[in-house]
Amino acid sequence: MKMMYSFLYCILMKKLLLPIGLLALTLVACYTPEPFSAEASDDSSKTNKPSEIGKLFSVNGDLQICNPSVSQDTVNFPASMLWLNFSKIKVNDHDADFSVTDVKQHDRLTVSDTANNVKWYLMIDKDKGECQFQDPEWSTHPDFIVSLRGQGLNGGSCGGVLDYGIFAVRTSDKKKFWFIEKGIIEQATPHVWVDPAAKVEDDGDETTVEGFFGTKNVRLTYADGTDGNPQNIVFVDFANGGISKAIKLKKPADRSNWKVESPMISPDGNFVVYNLMTKSEDSWEAYIQELSKDGEAVKIPFTKGMKSDPAQPHWFESDGRLFVVWTEFTQTSYYNKIHLDNASAQDGSAGRTVMREVRLKTGASKSELVEWVDDNVELAPVPMIGGRSPDGKFLSTGYKYAYLLKLP
Repeated sequence: MKMMYSFLYCILMKKLLLPIGLLALTLVACYTPEPFSAEASDDSSKTNKPSEIGKLFSVNGDLQICNPSVSQDTVNFPASMLWLNFSKIKVNDHDADFSVTDVKQHDRLTVSDTANNVKWYLMIDKDKGECQFQDPEWSTHPDFIVSLRGQGLNGGSCGGVLDYGIFAVRTSDKKKFWFIEKGIIEQATPHVWVDPAAKVEDDGDETTVEGFFGTKNVRLTYADGTDGNPQNIVFVDFANGGISKAIKLKKPADRSNWKVESPMISPDGNFVVYNLMTKSEDSWEAYIQELSKDGEAVKIPFTKGMKSDPAQPHWFESDGRLFVVWTEFTQTSYYNKIHLDNASAQDGSAGRTVMREVRLKTGASKSELVEWVDDNVELAPVPMIGGRSPDGKFLSTGYKYAYLLKLP
């Protein structure tokens, strides 16, 4: 799931040799995290009141979610986040078609706000054989979300091996555009950049990139390889050849066997920030790389005072300045299991969220590509993995517990 799949990876993986175009090694779907057991939450130190870190708002009650992505639309969906559900949902206001009793794992994309009210959603289309969503992420443009959709492989059932495709959906009308309909791995964690000046025309041909997005200037990144072992970042520039001209980005030579996680495209569409991690997911590093066939990966440095290498890096832009926002954990785990609304967890003991300004040069050598400005700045003494809202007011996070944090 976008980046985040499991909290606990599957213990047993069955390998099947299956054809998708050419023969490929595919795993039985184990990327889906095992649901956690709900815990009693009668700790008197828990609070939703404002504190020194800001104000935390619980999302989906005390139930697990995955793929948290803070809203990039501060006009229509302010103080909100996108997320993917498990088999139980606990929200407040919602319409009649958003069932909270008939729920299947990953059967909808949901956007909810600080009041835990559902502001937008998209259900799987069972009539078209859709089984589940994976890896949803808000694009760089406020009106578009990108996600994977899984169907039974070769017409099989939802209980068997799934085949994934990549699509974008417009939040304004819920219409979809398919980048790739099948043959994608479950851990592809796609992201999309759309020219911020794009304007969709009423009479546009919505079967084309330009007609659907209002521009040809659309870029896609995703991870390729095999399930459980996503090895490469694929970059597609739809203004310059599209899928037929897709390229695979270079990988650090000494990290050839590390997995790729969540390649996020920069606001100008020219760079990507992402994680590489060991197969055991107990070590990770973050990199910045230009979106070009010759681009070299530049590691985000581990500096004094950091609790871990950066996890779940995102971009943030403010007043013409560019920043990378990331999470640091205090344990060798990529996922948080702690109630962050416990006052005892708000001292950095679970991790923290950090931001650092960066300047980037297209076409530069590896040594000149990245210039760091000043030192790391702590945004919050809690780990928030879902990015920072464009207005700078909110951070989001999720997995065992989900929250929106309004910064002070």
